[in-house]
Amino acid sequence: MQKLKVSLLAASFSIAFSVHAADVEVLHWWTSGGEAKAAVELKKMLEAKGHKWKDFAVAGGAGDNAMTALKTRVVSGQPPAAAQIKGPSIQEWGDEGVLASLNDVAKKENWDKLLPPVVANVMKYKGNYVAAPVNVHRVNWLWVNPDLLKKANAKVPTTWDEFFITAAALQKAGIQPLAYGGQPWQDATVFEAVALGVGGSDFYKKAFIQLDPATLSSANMIKALTTYKKLKPYTDKNAPGREWNLATSMVINGKAAMQIMGDWAKGEFLAAGKVPGKDFLCVAAPGTAAAYTFNIDSFAMFKLPNKEAEKGQKDLAITLMSPAFQEIFNLNKGSIPVRQGMDMSKFDDCGKKSAEDFKATSTKGSLLPSWAHGMAMRSATQGAVADVISQFWNDDSMTAQQASVKLAAAAKVK
Repeated sequence: MQKLKVSLLAASFSIAFSVHAADVEVLHWWTSGGEAKAAVELKKMLEAKGHKWKDFAVAGGAGDNAMTALKTRVVSGQPPAAAQIKGPSIQEWGDEGVLASLNDVAKKENWDKLLPPVVANVMKYKGNYVAAPVNVHRVNWLWVNPDLLKKANAKVPTTWDEFFITAAALQKAGIQPLAYGGQPWQDATVFEAVALGVGGSDFYKKAFIQLDPATLSSANMIKALTTYKKLKPYTDKNAPGREWNLATSMVINGKAAMQIMGDWAKGEFLAAGKVPGKDFLCVAAPGTAAAYTFNIDSFAMFKLPNKEAEKGQKDLAITLMSPAFQEIFNLNKGSIPVRQGMDMSKFDDCGKKSAEDFKATSTKGSLLPSWAHGMAMRSATQGAVADVISQFWNDDSMTAQQASVKLAAAAKVK
């Protein structure tokens, strides 16, 4: 992130729009089916506390477009009350001195006891809470249309070797094997799952968390890149530029058999009236059953010139962490509650499995932040690494070895 001019921010506060006690402007990118339903529920709960929800929704780009809009607003001295920000990006905004403290709310609501330490630390800047988490997404899911696999007499793959056998059988039966959205963040999401499945948790940590140059250019990485590129013949010609939810709809509507995507995809299946275990299957991406890549949605609060607005921000934070919102939000979104000790009886088998695996992997060292979704790297590094993956996917002349060398170089971008 380019360093913001804090002096400009302070000077421009004098011309910032007025935020009344009843106005809470929230920037988010929950604009598709299951996500949009979750946003509506949050609006209802906040307005029940006497505030007015001001929607600042920015679609597309897995939040990239939203972050561009946020930078413009903050530089002009017109930050929203809250913005959907996550992972290391919270620290980057903290460095700018523009985030508001939530320590009083966190202490009153016992956040340190309700949140796992790995999550709580992400929500803090220099030991102070500045953001409220709402969920845990598992990223390394494979979504399957079982009817299509049955037509091709193919089985659900548990390894990448099995995946290509299944994909070939589907293609032979005239069925599109893989629903794919050709956008940089989706390229990164799929490659992340492939790399984890090929190399394992330790390889993933060294490559994408520690950014070890030797691992990024290793034989294991070349194998992961080669495996990833082998997926391309099983995607369709309309994949470039396709939004993720449109790819999910291909699986829902029987136009494609499988999709590699985080569990926000489940919200699309549920919104379409589909039943897990019957109409669709949720299984770990090939080779990754013993690991869990996570993505946590959270809202950071921005310093505002109006003290009255702080009440709305704090009520929003309390609402986000409340048992009622954690339950209804995650039931709609397809994720699981970040708040510990929640009753999971209303959740479907996919949600229960996710919660079980989240707990199990946290004790085995295979609970891993998703680099593709901004949980492991600073934004500039993540963008550079993701660019290499997209270049490799789209450039048939680039070899896996060349791509691995570029990955090692991209990891040095700060």
